[in-house]
Amino acid sequence: MASTQKSRDAKGIELRINETGDILRRALQTVLNELPVRSAGPQALANQINVDKVFASRLLKAMRAPDAMSLMHRIPGPEPLRRFLRAASRRGIDRPVAEAAERAVDQFASLIRDELGDRAALSAILSAWVPEARRELELRNKQAAFKAISQLKGVWAEGILATAILSPSADAGRLDLVWISGLIGLRRLHPRASVKLATRRMVRNDDGRHPQTLDGRRSEGMQNALLEEFSSSPPPALEVHRVGEVVHYTWAACGFGPASATDFVVAEVNRSEMRRFIGAHEKRKGFAFAEVSVPAKALQFDTIVHRDVYPGAHPTLRIYDTALEGVADINDPARDIDLLATTETIESLGEGVERIGSSTVPRYGDLIAHVCGRLHWDRSEFRAYRCQIDYPLYGAQVAMCFDPPREP
Repeated sequence: MASTQKSRDAKGIELRINETGDILRRALQTVLNELPVRSAGPQALANQINVDKVFASRLLKAMRAPDAMSLMHRIPGPEPLRRFLRAASRRGIDRPVAEAAERAVDQFASLIRDELGDRAALSAILSAWVPEARRELELRNKQAAFKAISQLKGVWAEGILATAILSPSADAGRLDLVWISGLIGLRRLHPRASVKLATRRMVRNDDGRHPQTLDGRRSEGMQNALLEEFSSSPPPALEVHRVGEVVHYTWAACGFGPASATDFVVAEVNRSEMRRFIGAHEKRKGFAFAEVSVPAKALQFDTIVHRDVYPGAHPTLRIYDTALEGVADINDPARDIDLLATTETIESLGEGVERIGSSTVPRYGDLIAHVCGRLHWDRSEFRAYRCQIDYPLYGAQVAMCFDPPREP
């Protein structure tokens, strides 16, 4: 019964928003039609009735919206609209036209005040139906979260780098996984703030994990893992800790403040890390994921896949809230409840990664060339996918999921 009532309430709010948008459109369009404006642009409207150009631009953009929901997202607030109507009245529009527009604006104000609470609540509701509203709402709130959490944690980065490279293993039934991880423009706001990156395997193996450097040595410490040519000079002090299936990379530097901004990039080779195929009746997916372990302005998460790995498959995106249950195994349906609904997407970067670039990571193309060269891999044999997120949510897990082929 409660669920049915909520459904009715939601439907009623949707209908009232649509109705208010339709009424506003008709009333305001009639006002605009009566104004002696020779040009349809915002500057002409602003000059004609002496209103702000930014307001005029927003109003005209709202009037061009394809539907009532989009108009309600773009339309200025009730008070700016009332000022506009007073200015239009001084230019001689008919009084019945002005009164009809005033009633429409009053209905708009009543909807916000009496039924929703404030304009922010209207924006949140509109985000369910208007993709543009959803993107803007997400970005504003992610920026606010970044600012708050970076102050609380005492650290932030310009960018998080997470690149997974998948290639056939010498073991025909397995895949090699190379992780390139890093933090770009990392800043401590106070000296004792902790900074950590991690790589992990979600499916346990009896042999355990044995991460290696690019030249095949066991990854024992900072000098092995750090790619100095792509990190700050002098190189940052890193500590490497292994706990079961997880490898932690901790930044041990004591500097803080703007002058301490640091880049560091590490590479880790995991031979025979993942199963290449699934059984005839399995529904398991192959996946790689990035963790947002530091507040950051951007996350660049790439998965670079050999042409013989997951042939014909395009990845799907899953983003998990890890606050309660920790990092998710995406093949565990019990974790579906932790999925976040966002507007983030995966972009295919095409076949061949010889010219791959980045606006987040300096010399990214050179970095990929360096790693592939050290492993004697031909970059033309790989395809790439990217999930680029502005102000990623701290603590989120971002996963790219593939459908593996069946065992031959």
